[in-house]
Amino acid sequence: MASIEIYTSPTCGYCHAAKRLLDAKGAGYAETDVSRDADQKQAMVQRSGRRTVPQIFIDGRHVGGYDDLAALDRAGKLDALLG
Repeated sequence: MASIEIYTSPTCGYCHAAKRLLDAKGAGYAETDVSRDADQKQAMVQRSGRRTVPQIFIDGRHVGGYDDLAALDRAGKLDALLG
């Protein structure tokens, strides 16, 4: 299985949608809540170049946010990334 990291905040609907999609795929992930941790948020921005959540990394590769994750799934490419 792939190593998945997801940066989130508890009030983000797109974060919940991304986690539901990953859960439906049976993919485990490490979640980092950036809502109350400025250092973690800065780390996310440095890694992704983006300030919004969620930001998702699969095996260290930035795949983007929920829309990007869903697009990979619709294109049939997500399962291969998840291993």
